[in-house]
Amino acid sequence: MAVDYATLKKGGWMRQKQKNKFALRVHVIGGTLTAEQLIGIQKVADKYGHGYVHLTARQSLEIPWMDAKDIENIKKDLAEYGVTPSVCGPRVRTTTACQGSATCPSACIDTQDLAKKIDKRYFARELPGKFKFGVTGCQNNCLKTEENDIGIKGAERVEWIPDKCIACGVCVKACRENAIELKDGKISIDMDKCSYCGRCAKACPVDAYEEHPGYIMSWGGLFGNHIHRGNNIVPFFEGEDTLFKLCDATVDFFDKNAQPGDRLQFAIDRYGQDKFDDMIKKIYDENVYKEDK
Repeated sequence: MAVDYATLKKGGWMRQKQKNKFALRVHVIGGTLTAEQLIGIQKVADKYGHGYVHLTARQSLEIPWMDAKDIENIKKDLAEYGVTPSVCGPRVRTTTACQGSATCPSACIDTQDLAKKIDKRYFARELPGKFKFGVTGCQNNCLKTEENDIGIKGAERVEWIPDKCIACGVCVKACRENAIELKDGKISIDMDKCSYCGRCAKACPVDAYEEHPGYIMSWGGLFGNHIHRGNNIVPFFEGEDTLFKLCDATVDFFDKNAQPGDRLQFAIDRYGQDKFDDMIKKIYDENVYKEDK
C-alpha cells in the first residue's frame, strides 16, 4: 500500500525504522490522562502493537509498532476511550504542565486549567516551524519552562497583613532570596530581591500574607541541536488576559516572520532581539496598565 508519510506525521504517526510501522503519539494535555484513557491505550497496545508504550520527554505517550494498514481501526478504537492522536511537524505541539495548585503545595497557579486553555486556543495551529508551550506552577520550575518557545511560570505577589502577624519569623526563614526582614515586630519586604515564589505566604502559620497569583514568562527557549535559555523580557504580572495577549502576539509574530523549520528564537534573531523585546514590552505596558486600572 502507498503510504503518505508527511500526512501521517502531521497527525501524530511517527515513522519507525521498520517498513510501514509507526509509533502513534497520543494527544496529552499537561501530562494528564484519565484512567479510562489509559485502559483504551493499553487495549490498543496489546491488540495492534507489542504490548507496551513509550513515555516521551514532553509528557506525551507513544504506542509503537502500529501497522499502517490498521490506522483507521486504531483511531476508532482509541476514540471509544476519549483518546486522540497528537501532532508533529511545523505546528503548535502539546502543552506540558506540572500538576499545579490543584495538588501541589508549592504551586502558585492552576497549571492544568491553563494548559487546557492554551491547548484549546493554539494546539495544532499550522506554523512555519514547531512551537512549544510549557507551564510550571512555581519557582521550583519542574517543567523547565525556559526550554520552551513560550515558558509560563506561576508566581505570586504577597502583601503582609500586620494585624494577623505574630512575628514568629517563619517567613524570614522560608525566603530563599533574603528579601524579608523582621524588625521590632514588623515585616519588610525588599521587592528588588523578591522572586515572587510565594514561599513566605505558604509557610506562614497564621495566614498573615495576602497572595496575588500571576506569571513570569520567557521567550525563545531551545533544547535540541541548538540550546538557548528563554529570555525573561517583562517582569511578573497578574492577569490572564495579559498572558494570552502576549501569547497571541508571539504566535502571530512567529507565523509572519519565521522561515520553514525555524524555532521562535531563530526568527527573533533574524528580526532583531531588541525590536522583538520592544514589541512584547509595549503589549505588556498597555495591558498591565489597563488591568491595574
